Amino acid sequence: MQINHLSILNFKNIREAELTFSSGLNCFVGNNGEGKTNLLDAIYYLGFCKSHTNPSDLHNIHHEADFFMLQGTFQNEDLMNEVSCGVKRRQKKTFKYNGKEYERLSEHIGKLPLVLISPSDEDLIREGSDERRRFMDMVITQYDHAYMESLVAYNKALLQRNTLLRDDTEYEASLFEVYELKMAMEGEQIFKKRQAFVKAFTPVFEEYYHYISGGKEAIRLLYTSQLSEGSLIDQLSETRLRDKMLGYTSKGIHKDELQMELDGYPIKRVGSQGQNKSFLIAMKLGQYGFLKRTKQMKPLLLIDDLFDKLDASRVEQILRLVSGQDFGQLFITDTNKEHLVRLLERTGSDYRFFNVTNGVITPMT
Repeated sequence: MQINHLSILNFKNIREAELTFSSGLNCFVGNNGEGKTNLLDAIYYLGFCKSHTNPSDLHNIHHEADFFMLQGTFQNEDLMNEVSCGVKRRQKKTFKYNGKEYERLSEHIGKLPLVLISPSDEDLIREGSDERRRFMDMVITQYDHAYMESLVAYNKALLQRNTLLRDDTEYEASLFEVYELKMAMEGEQIFKKRQAFVKAFTPVFEEYYHYISGGKEAIRLLYTSQLSEGSLIDQLSETRLRDKMLGYTSKGIHKDELQMELDGYPIKRVGSQGQNKSFLIAMKLGQYGFLKRTKQMKPLLLIDDLFDKLDASRVEQILRLVSGQDFGQLFITDTNKEHLVRLLERTGSDYRFFNVTNGVITPMT
């Protein structure tokens, strides 16, 4: 999978851009705040129907404009596809695949597999369980649309049960049972798919971590869920009175954990900045390898601020890895062209540079 051409109009600080990319490495250089991350976010938007950095579509419109538009031409082997989207103030967002508008945006997820590595990935370690569940869900939904439907149905039933719990009205038990049965049915499917994902994902992640770190540390991912303790329908029934006092549902797959360990301890407690960064990059490269296998194509790989909190030797290790034959098209941002060129020359990779200044993107020779 690769993106050959990208058109941007009024997206964040990028007023207008027409870009043709290398099938290999594409490097975007410029000072902080000039628009490098926004460019990667435009590509991300075409894959996920939303911004990685700003969930509000209206806030992604250039402050002097009434709309933004993105259009990309993607190639998978000999097959070409065009993806476009438009957001206009006070109007519904439009998203099209080869000129046909989607009825539901969820139908698009997974058609353009991509992986983004960015400084915000630190939230996987720093913020804890919510971010880690989102990571699992984001990867699984790129290859399993039934999983997304189960998530939506579960969360809807969870919201309805919580509404009953917070209401002072005394509802019949049968009303709770309707929502609890739905949560149990969908939750069981989600639990099984998360279990299977972590089992298959872990060895891929471990391989990348040991390559980046030199194999010096022992790492582990551990998936835990209350559904391992027994039937969710029974747990919900047993905790209904307590949940009524709490005002929320205390049992279910929305409480699942993906624990991250380094040498037998939570990495959040014992990991250095470099170890944390290596762990996170290995997670994302594991995501890449996992999607490559399940989708039978090479996803796009976007790396924002690669040098953040990593020493030069680990950066070079990563560049050698991602510029090899196991990876496809790559997009990298950095503030220092000379430093990046020196490392790329040592990898022997082909690359193309672009300068980014105040939202203006120009090819460099």
